[in-house]
Amino acid sequence: MPHIEITHGLPGISGLFAQRPDTAAVLSRLAETLLRGASPLGRGERELIAAHVSNLNCTAFCSDSHSAFAAAQLDGGAGLVASVLADVDTAPVTPLVRALLKVAAEVQAKAAPVSDEAIAAARAEGATDTHIHDTVLIAAAFAMFNRYVNGLATDVPADPSFYDAAAELIVNHGYEAAR
Repeated sequence: MPHIEITHGLPGISGLFAQRPDTAAVLSRLAETLLRGASPLGRGERELIAAHVSNLNCTAFCSDSHSAFAAAQLDGGAGLVASVLADVDTAPVTPLVRALLKVAAEVQAKAAPVSDEAIAAARAEGATDTHIHDTVLIAAAFAMFNRYVNGLATDVPADPSFYDAAAELIVNHGYEAAR
């Protein structure tokens, strides 16, 4: 049961956004910029980073949402996403994406500089400053989003089809339209 009254009955961050449109506007714009704005990373790759961090943070709503959003935008779909969440080291992703997922995991684990080794590994796979910047910022933002959702004990959808419908909305119209 959520720690605050959610009058719209929506799960996860959706309910929080409906409850507080003022903060929803700012946070939706942040998500839109990070996950759909200009980046050398594809939208599906950025959603995969968000899903990975959310999974590491044990935030079911965010992990399941961004897994669906990533699956809808990546070759390999849900199977690829599931393999990343199960084991980044054996998942069928490019070496660059694997290295960036490891950078994201370090950001998720603690508020400290990412290790020189993780950055060197990403650079060895072709990561630019922008790849690294965007990965770190997505991971840091999702640490915040995850704590927002978990901290207020929001509900998780009972029907898994919620995530497929949400994915269609996000993929086709973006985060700001989803508010």
